Amino acid sequence: MVIKGKSVAGARRLAVHLTRKDTNERVQVLEIRGVVAEDLRGALLEMEAVSAGARTSKPFYHGSMNTRADERLTDEQRMYGIDELEKKLGLSGQPRVVVLHEKEGREHCHIAWLRIDLNRMAAISDSHNYRKHEEVARALEREFGHERVQGAHAEREGKERPARTPSHAEMLQSDRTGLSPKEAKTQITALWQSTETGKEFTVALWNEGFVLARGDRRDFVVIDPRGGTHSLARRVDGAKAKDIRERLADIDANRLPNVIDAKQIQKARAELAKEQERPDNEQKLKRSTSDDAEWTHRGGMVEQQRSAMEWTKAAVELADRKQETTELAQRRQALLRLFGREIEEGFHNELGGGRERSRG
Repeated sequence: MVIKGKSVAGARRLAVHLTRKDTNERVQVLEIRGVVAEDLRGALLEMEAVSAGARTSKPFYHGSMNTRADERLTDEQRMYGIDELEKKLGLSGQPRVVVLHEKEGREHCHIAWLRIDLNRMAAISDSHNYRKHEEVARALEREFGHERVQGAHAEREGKERPARTPSHAEMLQSDRTGLSPKEAKTQITALWQSTETGKEFTVALWNEGFVLARGDRRDFVVIDPRGGTHSLARRVDGAKAKDIRERLADIDANRLPNVIDAKQIQKARAELAKEQERPDNEQKLKRSTSDDAEWTHRGGMVEQQRSAMEWTKAAVELADRKQETTELAQRRQALLRLFGREIEEGFHNELGGGRERSRG
């Protein structure tokens, strides 16, 4: 059994997720407790409204309980397990909704509690929640006779820490972008293993459609071609945070785009890639590709990055042929500002070597 959960905000967003029928074969509201509203959306909005006076931005605790396809819970077992989890999290008696999902023959349930103590108008602590999830899951496995799932926080008994499973947010991102955490990890790990320095790795990422950026809370993140955000430390197999920092020591994080700008770059690249597909652009693209092939540089990786930059410039020139919307123009400006002149004049120098440029 796998139990996950965290404190969240947004009653409307949560209601949409819990009632999604496009990704689930069956959606069933099992319980609405502690509110006047009789529908799920109304219940969540009511919980959000009563929490308005509390000093927290995350009034809900959203948990999920997942079992193997061949270990379906009875209604009594499911509610018993939810009550045990509720007690462990200190949420006993709090308003809650319970929703059952079935997808590809496997059932899992979601629970959304109001985590605001209305007597104190303060949030109930969510500290050590991962350990509490595992403690409840191990106890329920023993009680129900289910196969044990090794966790990372409880009952390790000298065993190695298991591989981290994708978070709920990562799975939602995967649905949105079409790139699963596993696929992203495979691609980024391959690039990591094929390069030796941070600068080489940055170029390799760019050439494969990714953008290295500085994170808000993490040292480095990677923005995929669809705009998904990936913690670099979680996408390089076998590398620890220390290894990431050592490899990228030759990169000035302050010169990298932040997450918002990197996503704008990816949107601009996607728009410009569409423009390239127009038939009247074929000759222009051929000339651009031919020019890139002629360029040489003893640094090797500099050549790849310069080629990528020139490709972007050629695409921008092609986009000038059509009447652009204000939004596209802004994206182009951001792209040129962050990956145009600044990189040519600064970033390439940092890569080392000369600036020779020969045309055949």
